[in-house]
Amino acid sequence: MRSKKLCFSLLMISSLIPVALSVSSLLPQDEIETLKRIAAVLKKTDWNFSVDPCSQQAGWVTHNAPSGFENSVWCNNCSNNGSICHVTSIVLKSQNLVGTLPSEMASLPFLQEIDLTRNFLSGTIPDEWAVLPLVNFSLLGNSVSGQIPSWIGNITTLQNLALEANQFTGSLPKELGYLQNLQKMQFSANAFTGELPATFANLSNLVYFMIASNNFTGNIPQFLQNWSQIQRIDLQASGLKGPIPTGMPLLKNLIDLRISDITGNSTFPQLEGMQQMTYLTLRNCGIVGEIPPFIGAFLNLKRLDLTYNMLSGIIPSSLIHTNFIFLTSNNLSGPVPDWMLTSKNNIDLSYNNFTIEGPGQGCQKGNVNLVGSSYSDDNQGEDEPCLDTIPCNGDNWFFYINCGGNEASLYENNTHKIYEQDNDGTNGVSTFQSYSNWAYSSTGSFLDSRDNNNFIATATQNLSMPNSELYATARLSPLSLTYYGFCLINGNYSVKLHFAEIIINDFDGYVSPGRRIFDVYVQGKLVLKDFNIRDNANGSNKAIVKTFPAVVTRKRLEIRFQWTGKGTTTVPVTGTYGPLISAISVENLNPPSESNSSARLVIGITCAAIFAVVILVFFAWKKGYFRRKNAKDNDLRGLETISFSLRQIQAATSNFSSSNKIGEGGFGSVYKGRLADGTVIAVKQLSSKSSQGNQEFVNEIGMISALQHPNLVKLYGCCIEGNQLLLVYEYMENNSLARALYGPEQYQLKLDWSTRHQICVGIARGLAYLHEESMLKIVHRDIKATNVLLDIDLNPKISDFGLAKLDEKGNTHISTRIAGTIGYMAPEYATRGYLTEKADVYSFGIVALEIVTGKCVSSYMNEDQYHLLDVAHLAKEKEDLLSLVDKRLENQYNQVEAVGMIRVAILCAHSSPAHRPLMSSVVKMLTGEVSIPDFVPDPYRFRDSLGYGFGENLHEQATT
Repeated sequence: MRSKKLCFSLLMISSLIPVALSVSSLLPQDEIETLKRIAAVLKKTDWNFSVDPCSQQAGWVTHNAPSGFENSVWCNNCSNNGSICHVTSIVLKSQNLVGTLPSEMASLPFLQEIDLTRNFLSGTIPDEWAVLPLVNFSLLGNSVSGQIPSWIGNITTLQNLALEANQFTGSLPKELGYLQNLQKMQFSANAFTGELPATFANLSNLVYFMIASNNFTGNIPQFLQNWSQIQRIDLQASGLKGPIPTGMPLLKNLIDLRISDITGNSTFPQLEGMQQMTYLTLRNCGIVGEIPPFIGAFLNLKRLDLTYNMLSGIIPSSLIHTNFIFLTSNNLSGPVPDWMLTSKNNIDLSYNNFTIEGPGQGCQKGNVNLVGSSYSDDNQGEDEPCLDTIPCNGDNWFFYINCGGNEASLYENNTHKIYEQDNDGTNGVSTFQSYSNWAYSSTGSFLDSRDNNNFIATATQNLSMPNSELYATARLSPLSLTYYGFCLINGNYSVKLHFAEIIINDFDGYVSPGRRIFDVYVQGKLVLKDFNIRDNANGSNKAIVKTFPAVVTRKRLEIRFQWTGKGTTTVPVTGTYGPLISAISVENLNPPSESNSSARLVIGITCAAIFAVVILVFFAWKKGYFRRKNAKDNDLRGLETISFSLRQIQAATSNFSSSNKIGEGGFGSVYKGRLADGTVIAVKQLSSKSSQGNQEFVNEIGMISALQHPNLVKLYGCCIEGNQLLLVYEYMENNSLARALYGPEQYQLKLDWSTRHQICVGIARGLAYLHEESMLKIVHRDIKATNVLLDIDLNPKISDFGLAKLDEKGNTHISTRIAGTIGYMAPEYATRGYLTEKADVYSFGIVALEIVTGKCVSSYMNEDQYHLLDVAHLAKEKEDLLSLVDKRLENQYNQVEAVGMIRVAILCAHSSPAHRPLMSSVVKMLTGEVSIPDFVPDPYRFRDSLGYGFGENLHEQATT
């Protein structure tokens, strides 16, 4: 009996098993099979198909996962009393998935969410997905490529579309503007091009719009003002141009506005009434004028970034409640407000014109970074730059820094080197830290990061490269990081920069989609543009050393790393971007040699130096070179170019023989000479009758000695002796471009088309360096063919910086003395004294026309008041641009290049500065890297309407 009962019980249990499985299996079998195929494509092995995928167990949902990591399949849309459900969500964040996007997902007809954030997926978006009723769709942080399919615009249910940090290309489909329910459009860090579609004006429910780090064209559209629900706009380095739309105040819900690196100058945008504003970034937007007081009315404002603009005036006191204030590299002036010096907020005022009362005490006061400011000491009677207040303990000819790490003792090239520690990571938001003979200055806070104070990176994987202790740590900066070397012996140096990407890691041979991109400057010269450590090192956790020459002339070396809004910011986690540097090695190429008599040698050199300084000071005092504290001639003390004696110069030029005279400039005569070692030189003898006098002399030395570029004339040195003020340049064998094109016939050169094109591109590169790449932002003010010299290979070099307007902070200003040449001067400068780098762009346009036509601009000026530019416009209207080409070329030229050069010239010489391109863009247009924009109507193209008819009065202004 007991045996029968047991058998009956077993029979009952066995009969219940399939029923139980049937009840627990909520997902239809066809969807289970689809999930299996998806798992195979994604190489996902942790999905356990022995249990129901809707069970939220065994790999289908990972509970309590770390932030940013999620592994879940969710079911919903149930029917038949909940016995049948469907997959509605697949979220696989940071799962190290590889392969392509599985088209099989289209077989899940109820799928509303696909989130594959931060993986290693590639390929394109499958067209099969067009049938899915998606609400949330994220591929953020992968390597998906191709164009965005237009069919996405048909998924009217879509609310969130995140494609940031991939490799998408092409223009955005206009169909996306039909997504009436779209709230989030996240397209940053791709390679999108073209203009934003006009249909985007219909996205009235948009809350987030992020398109930073792309290659879009056109202006920031006015239709942004239609987005009444918008809370965040990110246009950093998007490629769009200014100005900032005037309708921004209509966006009352805007909390976070980020715009950077737009071209053109404009006043501060009208943002009044935007009371919800919490984060405001307007970086490198060409903003002129003062900081408006209404910014202080943003009571929720936590972070203000107005760096790299042309702001002037004082700081409004209404900013007192803002946590982070970044104003570096503007033209702000006056005393630093007391409330800032005592504030606990993080403030960066570096590279402005502020004055700090009292004796020099370094470049950091409290939480305020003041690098580039000056101390005013009434007892001394003069201002002193804060960097000059750092004491020197003797001269140095090398220094080594283990950035972000502890001291490291290494043997390199049989030499023992100690890399000093640089491990203070307590506050890099707005910091200047000074050590024995070096210092660093850091600015910026990591946007959206949960840890704003993480300024030191530590490798998470074992490093196998030589000297790995140099790469185990690194210093980070979210915006700008500058290292300074002090008390260095003047001379030639080798600068080695050690890099290794230790944060953005690859996985199992698959390349991370993260891209850290930044620029590097050495002594103000751009040496690395859009530098990507991982690309250069061929992978993560691999060392790459970049070596650069540097000339130290004022006992100081400067190395700057700067983020310009490019690259990814969300991989591997949000807030990953900005410069990273592992170690720095700086060595003099000709260090002092050791000998048994080194002590006596040092004493002898010291005594000789002291004696020379005493003699120099005595003669300088006798000649009246010392003036009141506001006299700029004090700058001569810091200039340490090669000093020539008058006797050397006289010998080289045969005592300034008239037979050696090769030119007459606005500041005096120019002579050809030959030094004792055979070097051929050009000597500019500044006229003692020149009303500009020493001031222009100081400008020339100070600027040219700091600048080195293949398309700038090199300054060898100077001579200050008696009443002689002399500059010694490299000699240019082929004289000026003007003489080569249209000078006396016996001096003209037969310049073929390729040479002319090369000359035009070279001039553009030189100006781009002056305006954008050098730390000193310089407006030349007198670009013309006579100020472009040609070397023996007919390479162009810009000369005569005596008229250059040094503008260290890039400020627009009204010039009280017009300095230029009729015919080449921009109208706004000639008539109103309004000076920006766009004045040089205008002048370049005229020179480019001269290169094409072979004619001087003045050759037209006596013919019914016509101007060469007017002739070009007439040819444009007749659609006959090639009629302008120099007849001497006899049709032996590249017609496409010729038309392009003329179009660029007309664009550069537009009467409105806002429509003129940057010189860096001009270079790309001339070399074919980017297309040339269509002609912009120029209603004031004829010069009479711009005051050029008043030539006589204008000439008087230009020479007084």
